[in-house]
Amino acid sequence: MKKGIEVSIAASIAAQLARVEVIAAYPITPQTHIVEHLSEIVADGKLDADYINVESEHSAMSACCGSSAAGARTFTSTSAQGMELMHEILFIASSMRLPIVMVAVNRALSAPLSIWGDHSDIMAARDTGWIMLFCENGQEVVDSIIMAFKIAEDRRVLLPVMVNLDGFSLSHVIEPIEFPSQEDVDAFLPPYDPLYTLHPDKPVTMGAYGMPELYTEAKYAQEMAIINSKDVVTEVMNDFGKRFKRHYKPVETYNTDNADLVYIALGSIGENIKTAIDEMKGQGKNAGLLSLRLFRPFPAEELIDVLKDKKRIAVIERAMPGGAANGPLFQEIATLIYTKGIDVKLENYILGLGGRDVLPGTFIDIYDGVAHTKDTVPVKDKNYDVIGVRG
Repeated sequence: MKKGIEVSIAASIAAQLARVEVIAAYPITPQTHIVEHLSEIVADGKLDADYINVESEHSAMSACCGSSAAGARTFTSTSAQGMELMHEILFIASSMRLPIVMVAVNRALSAPLSIWGDHSDIMAARDTGWIMLFCENGQEVVDSIIMAFKIAEDRRVLLPVMVNLDGFSLSHVIEPIEFPSQEDVDAFLPPYDPLYTLHPDKPVTMGAYGMPELYTEAKYAQEMAIINSKDVVTEVMNDFGKRFKRHYKPVETYNTDNADLVYIALGSIGENIKTAIDEMKGQGKNAGLLSLRLFRPFPAEELIDVLKDKKRIAVIERAMPGGAANGPLFQEIATLIYTKGIDVKLENYILGLGGRDVLPGTFIDIYDGVAHTKDTVPVKDKNYDVIGVRG
């Protein structure tokens, strides 16, 4: 039975169902409701876990590294400036192969100060060595958190996983969500059985000094681990689908067969695009959507399978390039298209920054090729347009 519930609260319940053992967190809008509700769950005795109050996000991720290294199933959540404050430790968590799960409630970065959603924070952290999942709705958030622990703790992986959801437009909405039973989650996600742990009776060294003779090999091993983790991600998604009858793939499509234009997007904006696609069907316009559920490792083969025969692609982004040739997602799509020799028209649109509303009509304008006439600025000497720039 589905229950109407705020998505942030649902995320905390998903962590409870995963039987997390340590939560170390610091509040920051718009993720505060997640860790706030988890603190209530722990305080009420509904979850046997240690809740560590810390003085910053840097300390939160440091404590998570320590608890995970000691063999505890570990969870945290952050957003925006909080993610940037723990940025240093994100690399340490992945390099030490610690299977932490973190919910990232994606938010704009200051300045100017904005508490509203976009993808500035996660794009600044995209290459920290974490496996990254993106969610379109609340049900995906709950399911992804549960799957994330199974992916992270698999001995073929042993890497941290970040579950991304859009700030406010997803985190603070109330949606009908179906929660699996504790018994079913326990059958899907057994207790964490760490390969190595920090223990005084059996001392090991973690995060040791990396001499030049060893550093390259260590980073290569880490890189191979995240690349090869895609098979485990797919395996876990398939297992989850068989057990819970909700099916996921690293790349998901909507109406892409014979589409004249395929939008590529991350996160909840996909639902706006689907609304536009359905509206265009009645106008005889054939557009489709490719949503990346898995962003790291980058699902190149799955993307090629969908895009290899397309003629026009519009990459939708919610983060500024910061002086780069294009938006960060576009760069990866364009590189893939070029190296595979696919002949397709590529377009790049930056929109929805700082929580700016993006209506389905915007995507119809993109299809019609008239988006540039409506508060859209083509950036000089660059290959992208910024939608929503007011004169």
